Amino acid sequence: MKNLLKKLGLDAFILSLFGAIFLAWLYPPPGASEDLFSLSTVAKYGVTVIFFFYGVRLNWQKIYDGLKNYRLHIVVHLSTFVLFPLLVLPLTWYFTRGADQSTTWLWYGIFFLATLPSTVSSSVVMVNIARGNVPAAIFDASISSLLGVFITPVWMQIFVGASSGGQDLASVILNLVILVIVPVVLGICLHGPLGWFSERYDKMLRRFDQGIILLIVYTSFCHSFAHKMFAGMTFSTLVFLSIGMVGLFFTVFFIVDLVCHLLRFNYEDRVTTLFCGSKKSLVHGATMSKVILPDPQLAGVLLLPTMLYHAYQLIVVSIIARRFVKRREKSLN
Repeated sequence: MKNLLKKLGLDAFILSLFGAIFLAWLYPPPGASEDLFSLSTVAKYGVTVIFFFYGVRLNWQKIYDGLKNYRLHIVVHLSTFVLFPLLVLPLTWYFTRGADQSTTWLWYGIFFLATLPSTVSSSVVMVNIARGNVPAAIFDASISSLLGVFITPVWMQIFVGASSGGQDLASVILNLVILVIVPVVLGICLHGPLGWFSERYDKMLRRFDQGIILLIVYTSFCHSFAHKMFAGMTFSTLVFLSIGMVGLFFTVFFIVDLVCHLLRFNYEDRVTTLFCGSKKSLVHGATMSKVILPDPQLAGVLLLPTMLYHAYQLIVVSIIARRFVKRREKSLN
């Protein structure tokens, strides 16, 4: 069973994500609490630790090596921050015309997903598996994370302004700088004395990252379930949302692949562009959802499309990466 799940791209973390939602539905009170020592507070400070050690782990030599391929970087970031939102925008009329409040917020969640930066660790891992341009992947994933602090709030301000329950743009960016940029910069400054620690305990730190993400997902959905934010949402809505997330991934994937062919990218650059340009970060989504919408009961609804997309992208990309390797080996032989 373990080998079968691995072939399908279903690892323990993905299954745990859905388990966290089920647990939140089953018993939401622990995650819905906002006390000083609540799970929500632990998750909030845990995110700071995640970004701190992300800064500690940054290898600036590899980032510098990947800086030279400007065409690849332009395509990746245009895909992440322009193509995604433009593909989702036409759905605005469909999701908001005569819709109830839960459907409207679900649409905000879809658009929120489209504006997020690319994920870091899984992009680099998948590019490495498929034997792509790893230095460029490290550069793109790292820069995307930092750009998202500024670009995502700007996109969201178009739809979720202060009148809709969100904060003003300056306040959102300031909060994200404190939550994301400051810990990363502090980690970079301490790379010298702590770099060995991040390398030696890399697996432990990644498990910590996953644990905090699971805690954020659990507390976010606890708030939403406790306030019955999913009351008007049917099972068919979830099915269509899942299909839509898979469809969005493949649409972006094929468009980016076409651009790679038109620009005549080599195999390594094509792999990096495809994997980095089609992925979205659950870590940033979980962090930004609580900043852009300070009302915690809306966090689960806003985060649902991101969580589904994250799970499906890992499943699909892991399968694609293995196929790329097999084709590459055949062509070389």
